[in-house]
Amino acid sequence: QVQLVESGGGSVQAGNSLRLSCVASGGTFSRFAMGWFRQAPGKERESVAAMSWNADNIYYSDSVKGRFSISRDNANNTVYLQMNSLKPEDTAVYYCAAVPYGSGSRWEHHYNYWGQGTQVTVSS
Repeated sequence: QVQLVESGGGSVQAGNSLRLSCVASGGTFSRFAMGWFRQAPGKERESVAAMSWNADNIYYSDSVKGRFSISRDNANNTVYLQMNSLKPEDTAVYYCAAVPYGSGSRWEHHYNYWGQGTQVTVSS
């Protein structure tokens, strides 16, 4: 059974940075495409960033492009989301997701496994 555990969320002032981590277990991490999604109160879950299993395709939503960066460390079964220049609009619960041999999709129904989420709160 594949398990994903996010960490690194918290409360910060606008303009500051956070780095989210997602550690995977129970599968071959190097063969997983990984995605980050977020959900704010009253809004649908949306894609933030994604990376194909071999890192030859990377996707960012328009709202975070230039501020956020997705990366992976296969030796430690971890995917990261570096979030810079945070805005109050970034406040949400952030989830990581995985799918074997995925191409780095922004569509949540393509992902098999999901973490429990970590809260990010950005104040003015």
